[in-house]
Amino acid sequence: MSDPVADLSARFRATRAYTEALAAPLSPEDQLLQSMPACSPTKWHRAHTTWFFETFVLAAAGVEPLDRRARYLWNSYYEAIGPRHPRPQRGLLSRPSCDEVTAYRQAVDARVVEVLDAHPELAPIVLLGIQHEQQHQELILTDILHAFGESPLKPAYGVAATTTTRRGWLDLDGGLVTLGAVSGFAFDNEGPRHQAWLAPYRIDVGLVTVAALRAFIADGGYTQPGLWMSAGWELVRAEGWTAPHHTRLEGGALVVFDRGGEREAHDDEPARHLSWFEADALARWLGARLPTEAEWEHAAALLDGAYDVAWQWTNSAYLAYPGFKPDAGAIGEYNGKFMSGQMVLRGGSDFTPAGHTRASYRNFWAPETRFQRTGLRLARDGEP
Repeated sequence: MSDPVADLSARFRATRAYTEALAAPLSPEDQLLQSMPACSPTKWHRAHTTWFFETFVLAAAGVEPLDRRARYLWNSYYEAIGPRHPRPQRGLLSRPSCDEVTAYRQAVDARVVEVLDAHPELAPIVLLGIQHEQQHQELILTDILHAFGESPLKPAYGVAATTTTRRGWLDLDGGLVTLGAVSGFAFDNEGPRHQAWLAPYRIDVGLVTVAALRAFIADGGYTQPGLWMSAGWELVRAEGWTAPHHTRLEGGALVVFDRGGEREAHDDEPARHLSWFEADALARWLGARLPTEAEWEHAAALLDGAYDVAWQWTNSAYLAYPGFKPDAGAIGEYNGKFMSGQMVLRGGSDFTPAGHTRASYRNFWAPETRFQRTGLRLARDGEP
């Protein structure tokens, strides 16, 4: 019979090792890059996830801080913890060095394993820390991709695997459905379980492809204000959008910047790095719409490739479910205070760690976000 504490300890060590494996191809100079305020340096991600375990696990067990500077340097947005280094200036933290961050990680890791063995009641917060670190593993990849994309050298991080997406439509009757996390780990924003009424609808089995995006661009999609929400059209004009981020039209081909550097995109791979505004305009041009998050979750069990190679924008604002109450204390700041000005994404991407996705998972970003691995799945109203 398996030992739950030993199993969690092994999972903790594996998660921490995977973060270090993601950072391994990057030089100390690479790990300090912060190409825009919304991105963070790899070194910061490594330190912040360590600070999370030190702050919420070790401190709960009465372990003294290893480095009191960490409370200020590596806090992300937890107001209850105290003041913190400004987010746009994380790239200025040349000290502590990468080697010192490595030593910090190793020291905290050893203590967490000891604490978990002595205090099994802390297992839920260790599990939250593992899931939190998996989120930052994905951010390490998106953030370094953005940084490398800003370089004139367009360096490669690794080998990019190209994938295809299926086509076809799934017709669903809708009706009264139950939504939210069922069992196992879930973030607080995935509950409580609740019911919603869905009208009949159709949802695409696959994601919108590069071929459709290329046709949208060729048809002047970025020049037609009637396709765009007002705030999106303002961005198109102000920032000169002519294609999604990491994407440019060269002749008749779409050239994308990916983990392996620049390459020509295949027609049948999913379009990625679209803002919500671009996804909404593209769906409208295709004679469809974005699904609501309730429609997406209801269909997820039947969709082949729901957890695809791109997070999928929905037409739902990121709001609390009925009856939602954030946890007390600093940990309650994890999700709840961001329920304003964001749109929900569902699914997962090729940058998402294995085993991190589930049907009830609610990712969220501001609608102008383009540097994330974001695409779209189409929906249409069904026959009543």
